[in-house]
Amino acid sequence: MTVFFILLGLVAGALLWYRQGHEAVVQALLSGGELIVLVVPLVIIAIVMAAYAQALLPRRVVEHWLGRNAGWRGLLIATAAGTVTPGGPFMAFPLVVGLRAMGASLPVCITYLTAWSLLGLQRVLMWELPFFGLDFVVLRLLVSLPLPLIAGIASQWLGDPQHR
Repeated sequence: MTVFFILLGLVAGALLWYRQGHEAVVQALLSGGELIVLVVPLVIIAIVMAAYAQALLPRRVVEHWLGRNAGWRGLLIATAAGTVTPGGPFMAFPLVVGLRAMGASLPVCITYLTAWSLLGLQRVLMWELPFFGLDFVVLRLLVSLPLPLIAGIASQWLGDPQHR
């Protein structure tokens, strides 16, 4: 996968150079460098937080509340946690990787990520309400509310041959 993205970057850079010249390539590299400087510390913090969570939470607790046998309880906890988790993928993804390593089930992790992407309160408060207004946001949230649970149940059904 890394090789694919390296090749894709090289092809895009060559195309940019061909169409817009050397200066455009330099500007794009500088913009990319600025983004790296901004995002890398956040990724490092998120990975460290996920490692702390793994060290602080006993595996048996995670397996009990979020594991394979957690059922609706695990899906509801994942929905609530995904809804209140701030930040972008650099925060949510390392957390899911850590929880998965500690025994959280695949349906719980899928439910969490679906809730994080659809119901995230930070995004609703900072972006949606100012742009779309209360009526639109409330309706969108009401329509989206069952989707994390549906994703979790569907992943449980599709991933477990006993449920087919």
